[in-house]
Amino acid sequence: MSNPPNALVPVRPAQPPAVVRSDDGHPFDLVKGSIKLADKEDVRNRLPDILGRALARTWIDAPFHENFSRDPQATLAAHGVEMPDSMIIEFQKPDSNRPRIVVYEKKQHSKFRTRIFYLQLVMMAGR
Repeated sequence: MSNPPNALVPVRPAQPPAVVRSDDGHPFDLVKGSIKLADKEDVRNRLPDILGRALARTWIDAPFHENFSRDPQATLAAHGVEMPDSMIIEFQKPDSNRPRIVVYEKKQHSKFRTRIFYLQLVMMAGR
């Protein structure tokens, strides 16, 4: 499409919307390849970034959301993230409708669990 000779403002041809390109896999992958988180410190250091991607993906990918909300650990394992047996992940959707992921550690031979961290997307608007 070219501009008419009497156009006051040149018009560029329509461009497609921005596309995320990934040379090494799907752009929504949680991790490249697969990883094994060895212990509590490894979980604290590496898992928040992975869960941030998972939480963001639940907002745009309905099948992923359904699987992740039903069984977060199995979904992570299916996407290449191996967790220590002592870690428990819960996907919660509190009354505010903002989903939250909570990571707990459960000691062997104990009924109690300790919260390691939680992750929640919060949207803020400024003026």
